[in-house]
Amino acid sequence: MERNASDRRPLIARPTSSSLVNGPYMSAVSSSRTPASSAACTVRTERSPCRCEALYPQLIGIQPRPTAPTASPAAPIVLRSNSPGLSSFPQSRGRTAPKLTSGRTASAIRRPGVLAHPSHSLLTMTATTSGATRAAVWLPFPADEIDGLPDGFDYLFWDGGPEYPGDPAHCVYYVVPYMKGSEIAVRPMGAMSAVQVVQTLSAGIDHVEPGLGLLRPGVRLCNAKGVHEASTAELTLALILASLRGIPGFVHGQDAEEWRSGFYPALADKSVLIVGYGSIGSAIEDRLAPFECARVARVARSARTTERGPVHTLDDLPALLLEADVVVLSTPLNPSTQGLVGAEFLAAMKDGALLVNVARGGVVDTKALLTELESGRLRAALDVTDPEPLPSGHPLWHAPNVLITPHVGGSTSAFEPRAKRLLAAQLTRFAAGEPVVNVVSTTG
Repeated sequence: MERNASDRRPLIARPTSSSLVNGPYMSAVSSSRTPASSAACTVRTERSPCRCEALYPQLIGIQPRPTAPTASPAAPIVLRSNSPGLSSFPQSRGRTAPKLTSGRTASAIRRPGVLAHPSHSLLTMTATTSGATRAAVWLPFPADEIDGLPDGFDYLFWDGGPEYPGDPAHCVYYVVPYMKGSEIAVRPMGAMSAVQVVQTLSAGIDHVEPGLGLLRPGVRLCNAKGVHEASTAELTLALILASLRGIPGFVHGQDAEEWRSGFYPALADKSVLIVGYGSIGSAIEDRLAPFECARVARVARSARTTERGPVHTLDDLPALLLEADVVVLSTPLNPSTQGLVGAEFLAAMKDGALLVNVARGGVVDTKALLTELESGRLRAALDVTDPEPLPSGHPLWHAPNVLITPHVGGSTSAFEPRAKRLLAAQLTRFAAGEPVVNVVSTTG
């Protein structure tokens, strides 16, 4: 149909109202009106399509068509979606869709995608030729090494180095560098004003807890449940068997060319107590099953019943410790478990018992443990210590009856492929607006 001259306005594609509403990382509507010649304007919407459509022409800077060519035409409007996979807008009523751009930024991999589900969009419009800033995900692995990552994000690689890969304020999903310590983990968090999820690659989250107060309310903290169970349980069994069967002594004997034969304790017919019966504690019991233990007792924060038997509370520890030949610590470190294994706990253990710590060093009072080890009454196998790393010259290094490994419970060949599968699955959920898993706390 021919339009009247008075009704001649620039034609521009307009996304449907459903493509501008609510997504996994949406903010409030920007009410600013920016002319087309300005540097940038951003539209972020919640569920108010009517308002969005009414404001849309002003927000993108529609101006009357000039009557004569101008020497300096307005900068082109660049439309880019921050949503996973959104690279174009649906055309409607014969209007022409604006040109879309895709680009690469330093240290980033941008994954161009196909038309996304309209409810997941975050529209950023920048009137520059350099491209728009998209929502960023910080990863401790290069993105091209992770199969199955969703489209639509800028994936920035940061493994704890002194320089950030981009502006922390653009990060919506922060994956904490693995085994780099609390100082590095927390360093960028105060500047992450848009972050929605903080993801650790460890079972414990104590190393990032000091930074939670720097985040805005509503940020979800997720751990790596499902990544470390097998490896940590393997090491636990290795520490138990090596300690009971005297493997460290055999190694020293080999170095000294001495044949140290004799009788040594077996795991068979022993009573084992697991303190901290989460997914790792359960995996440890799974691997104890073939060793014909006399009994496996379980302790957790709350009492419950499992297929293998009852789970006791910490209040039951004194009676359970009296019967345990092996005590395994696999509890998280929190205010209720800090220093849990102190002088009183250790005194309640039976003579000759073995303490195995694959939890956190702070769960054990190191001074109290040294007293028991030096007396010869108890033995210990420690994958974690307090302090950690254990400094040169510390008396724990040369204490009798102790086997020390340098916090390698999760550091195995199984870690990386499992961690990458977790990240791909989590980010796919996040991109689709679905709940992420392994949420252990939410900032308030």
